[in-house]
Amino acid sequence: MRPGHALGLALGDFYRNSWRLVPMNVAVGAVLVVAGIGAVAARAAVVLVLLAGPLLAALTHSAVTLTRTGNVTLHDGVDGLRLHWRRGLVLGAAGAALLFVGVDAVHVYGGTALWPLAFVTAYLVVLLGIYQLVLWTLAIAEPSEPLRLVARRAARFVAVRPWPTLALGLLLVAINAAGIAAGLMPFLTLTVAFSCLAAAHFVLEAN
Repeated sequence: MRPGHALGLALGDFYRNSWRLVPMNVAVGAVLVVAGIGAVAARAAVVLVLLAGPLLAALTHSAVTLTRTGNVTLHDGVDGLRLHWRRGLVLGAAGAALLFVGVDAVHVYGGTALWPLAFVTAYLVVLLGIYQLVLWTLAIAEPSEPLRLVARRAARFVAVRPWPTLALGLLLVAINAAGIAAGLMPFLTLTVAFSCLAAAHFVLEAN
């Protein structure tokens, strides 16, 4: 599936089901925003990203359900939280570790003679973030499959479709960045759920 087609399908799904997806999206976004603001004062606040893991798993579950069945309810979000909170914690911890190490490395390299490595590190963090889009979707779509096998499947998916995956990931990065730049509310109520839907269409309908 082409990235543009996945975005179009996600837009249609979000338009028809936004009121069912926004509550979970607001919860995820609020935790991430609080973590980001807190991290300015104390790096330990990044740990709050862990709390977003189970919520993001529930939102991804809703996106996967909508992609597979064409329908989603508020109860699907609750079911997703109940079914995937442990997996969400694990994936959230991995994401938090990636974010912490990446930001710290960019900060350290940026203040030394090795400053070009800061750009390389930022690039690698973006690539790993795009990989996580695929990983989260497959991990929630196949809850009975061990995470190590899901991680390999996600890596194979990206290896087979490197340029479409990169294009979709960069488009979603731009969409979320625009939402943040426009203010907190667009980010809290729109872009995270839209990203989950786009990733679900792109990954699941390609398999």
